[in-house]
Amino acid sequence: MDPTSDEIVREFPRLFRVYKDGRIERFLGLETTPPGTDPQTAVISKDVTVNSQTGVSLRLYLPPNAASSSHKLPLLIYIHGGAFCVCAPFNPAYHRHLNAVAAQANVVIASVHYRLAPEHPLPICYDDTWEAIQWTSSHATGNGPEPWLNDHADLGVVFLAGDSAGANIAHNMAMRGTAEGFGDLKLEGMVLIHPYFGNEKKDELVEYLYPTYGGPDDPKIHVTKDPNFSGLKCPRVLVFLSEKDFLRDRGASYYEALKNSGWKGVVEMVDFEGEEHVFHLFDPTKEKSVALVTRFISFMKQIEVDVRG
Repeated sequence: MDPTSDEIVREFPRLFRVYKDGRIERFLGLETTPPGTDPQTAVISKDVTVNSQTGVSLRLYLPPNAASSSHKLPLLIYIHGGAFCVCAPFNPAYHRHLNAVAAQANVVIASVHYRLAPEHPLPICYDDTWEAIQWTSSHATGNGPEPWLNDHADLGVVFLAGDSAGANIAHNMAMRGTAEGFGDLKLEGMVLIHPYFGNEKKDELVEYLYPTYGGPDDPKIHVTKDPNFSGLKCPRVLVFLSEKDFLRDRGASYYEALKNSGWKGVVEMVDFEGEEHVFHLFDPTKEKSVALVTRFISFMKQIEVDVRG
């Protein structure tokens, strides 16, 4: 055995450690919970494979009255956070959060499992998520491989959402859909919770996870530098911020840039006083966590009312 195999070559505190032999030790987002019927909400979930070779998959959520509904339900495509390098849809906090959203909003949810850096460097997470969206879009005519999406999801009323790095990915998916088209999927709104976007400061984590990073003009990280930013084809965007979040100013800058870009949509911002990054995932029962979920749901329901009349 190589005596230097336990030598640490790179470490990002609270996220992961890289050893000389190539092993990755993660410190966060390791706990998982299986799908099934949630005893509190009666939401049913299951995992489906998008690409068996890469492991890209979705955790699907079906609200309790989906089977008895007289019409198909809106679809929320959710993208988890974790600095592009930790966490998964299967973590208990995300599973609990999306059970609550599915039940209260009465929507079908597809939560994307993409590959993590550094083993799979950026931009792989973007390509994986786009593949999952395209796979989901294939169900619009009711002839896709997944019965839940065929029978219960209305791909004419679709929302994108994500938190932290997942919010970054969500925005990038909206921009890719703007450029390439969403197929038979119609994007009606996007919710960005405590989004991660680049600013003028050097970000060593991004530089490590993203070998082809283009610096402060890279449109995947510094999204407002995208020359097509104002062409975003999404009619409404909701941005959540928190006063004590280390990413707060970046989310606020995104909001201002989008509002003033000439974009032909409506952007709203909700700022929670005294709260930190993704506080709603850590303590979902506190008053402001409940308020965040309520606002998230009302945003989707308002668009559904507008679309369905």
